[in-house]
Amino acid sequence: MIFAETASRTGRLIIAATFLAAAATAASAEEWKDSLIDGFDGSDFAESGGLYYRDNFEQSAGMVEFQQSEKRTGAGSLKLGVKPICPADGENCSERAEIWEETKLRVPYDEPVWYGFAVKFADPVPSDRHRYVIAQWKREIGPEAVGNFSPFLALRVFNGRLFATVETNHYPGLSENPKGVPASCDTGVTQVWLRPETNQIRALVAADSKWQAEDGALFNACSDRLVVTDRGNPLPLPDSGWIDFAILTQPGPDGTGQIEIFANDQWIVSVKGHIGHNDKGLEENQYFKFGPYRAAADNEWWMYYDDFRRSRNCEDVLADSTLCAKIN
Repeated sequence: MIFAETASRTGRLIIAATFLAAAATAASAEEWKDSLIDGFDGSDFAESGGLYYRDNFEQSAGMVEFQQSEKRTGAGSLKLGVKPICPADGENCSERAEIWEETKLRVPYDEPVWYGFAVKFADPVPSDRHRYVIAQWKREIGPEAVGNFSPFLALRVFNGRLFATVETNHYPGLSENPKGVPASCDTGVTQVWLRPETNQIRALVAADSKWQAEDGALFNACSDRLVVTDRGNPLPLPDSGWIDFAILTQPGPDGTGQIEIFANDQWIVSVKGHIGHNDKGLEENQYFKFGPYRAAADNEWWMYYDDFRRSRNCEDVLADSTLCAKIN
């Protein structure tokens, strides 16, 4: 009898433990739905923001300061910089000071989500014809994936100009100019860089008012796999002070993707169609990281970031929430 009662009690404990474990797993699987916010007002990342600095060789170039002298709102902002660390022959070496979302908070790849953050370029703004990235969105890459997968959305600087690119899998272009001759594409067709060796297309989707055709010499082809709708506003100039971005990302490598870019409450561009990658070995989530990232260079480069937020709801991210109703 005692044995039977003990066995019964043990069974109930096992069932209870199993239930609790399942509930914890389910709760963890839903954490990506939480809204995130960090104004960088303290001496470390806020728990409410779900952000962290990742350590690796390229990130060892990074310099991180929670400071109060330069900010957009609140008590402070995050100052991020990179210094030279790459060897002289480091052709494929990069220097980064990127802030990542915690892995458990990453959003499923096919889900729409809004990101907001403010950025200010410290003097001097990089003005050379070099690779600079200030924010990027990517798909998780598993151990079986083969290749180098560029961000499906990136905010970049080249020749002192701010511009945005969207990436997807490779498809033949409708037309292609000789290398180095920028394409001029019809309405409803997008200027792209065809990269068959990496199974990718990179599309030029937005730029600032100083962008010249020759700045986009890489983009020498036209594609109908992505449709870019210009909303009548260029990206702000890098030296214009604080730029507050609000961006919707919804990858769709099958043609169902959508990206909306706002800056300083101005609607910049809409992108629909093939967005992102679906290669074998890629995993189930998208993720965002921000901070200065560049190919190897011989000087320091600094940026300020403030007012990070993430939500499934446009109204939580876009300062002028009346604009949310205009998006379809």
